[in-house]
Order: sequence, then structure tokens, then C-alpha cells
Amino acid sequence: MRGTLIVLEGTDGSGKATQAKLLLRELAARGVNCREIDFPRYGNPFAEPANLYLHGALGGRPGDVNACAASVMFAVDRFASYKEDWGGFYEAGGVVVANRYTTSNAVHQASKLRPEERRSFLDWLFDLEYRRLGLPEPDRVLYLDMPTEAANRLMRRREAETNTAADIHEQDGDYLRRCRECAGEIARTQGWAVVNCAGDGVPRTPEDIHREVLAIVLDCLSR
Repeated sequence: MRGTLIVLEGTDGSGKATQAKLLLRELAARGVNCREIDFPRYGNPFAEPANLYLHGALGGRPGDVNACAASVMFAVDRFASYKEDWGGFYEAGGVVVANRYTTSNAVHQASKLRPEERRSFLDWLFDLEYRRLGLPEPDRVLYLDMPTEAANRLMRRREAETNTAADIHEQDGDYLRRCRECAGEIARTQGWAVVNCAGDGVPRTPEDIHREVLAIVLDCLSR
């Protein structure tokens, strides 16, 4: 019996982790058998290539590693996580909420390419992860659309509060703007649900965004 896979996607600083926690808490309160997965899995050996890429060991800018090479690093971690961790839960009918998924490769890596190259890249990517590696396709993808300037402010505050350093994606404002532009295009063509996380450049409260996210997810689970 196949489960349900809900993916929360968005550029860095869009609030995915917060929304995942709020969503899991509400679903559990409603008696839904659910759990969260989060990528990349920092500290797991299968995530180490992606970790090295994100922290500059393979080049100080995102474009120093091409879209396909970077995608494979993240895909390996995802495949291993399915085999090691959550595959059995999903296959037994559980509801899985993913903070990032194959969709992150789509957003972050397609943005490195010229617009006319993106369609063929996405075809390659989805064939790699969903068919050749056998990972489940999402039942619903929710794209949390946060303006880049607002996301940057939130990321800087998070870094100060947690005493952490930004990775090469988070450090590059131009790259994040391209990711957001690319994500809007992909969301339209792939049928993702777009949740606008700010009005007039001012972020909505997490609770307000959560209500919209929850409504979309409950509709998906009711089908």
C-alpha cells in the first residue's frame, strides 16, 4: 500500500522547516500517521558529497559545479535515505512530509542553465530520481514563494541566532534571485501549489502561512 508524499519546496529562507514542523504537529493531532524527512542529511556519509559542494570544497560559487553533477550528489543522499530510513514507512501507507526533495534539484540546478536548456534538464532529472532510482513522486508539491530580499533578511537573522554560516547558495543573492525566477516557471509547468509568503514584500506570519498550507494538504489527503 503506497503512502502519501507531501513536499515543501522554496528557496533558502522561505520558511520550509517552520512550515514542516507546524504541519506535522497538526496532522499528528488529527490522528494522521506521519513523519518528516529533510534534505540534505548533514552528518550522514551519503550526504557528504552534497555537503562538500554546499560548503565550497568544489568551488566557491554554485556555478562552479554543473547542474547535473550537483544533482547527482543530492540524488544519492535521497536514494540512500529511502532505503535506510523512510521507504518502509511510506510503502506501508504513511504520510511523509519532505522539507526539500527532488524538487530542490529542479529549482536550484535548473537556474544554472539557459532557459532553453531547462526543459531537457528537468526531463533528465525526473527520469533519474523517479524512474531509474525508483524514488516516489510527490503527491503534492507546495512552493513557498518568499521574495528574495525578505528571505535574505530572515537567513541573516537565523545565522545570528544559531551561530551558523551561510552555504554557497545562501551567500549568493544573484543566484537566489535566479532560483526564485526559475522556481516560478517550474511551479507553473509542474502544477505545484504556490503559497505566497509575503504581501508587499512583508512576510506573512508563520501561523497565517500554515493555515493555507494545511488547507492544501488536507485537500490532498482527502482524495
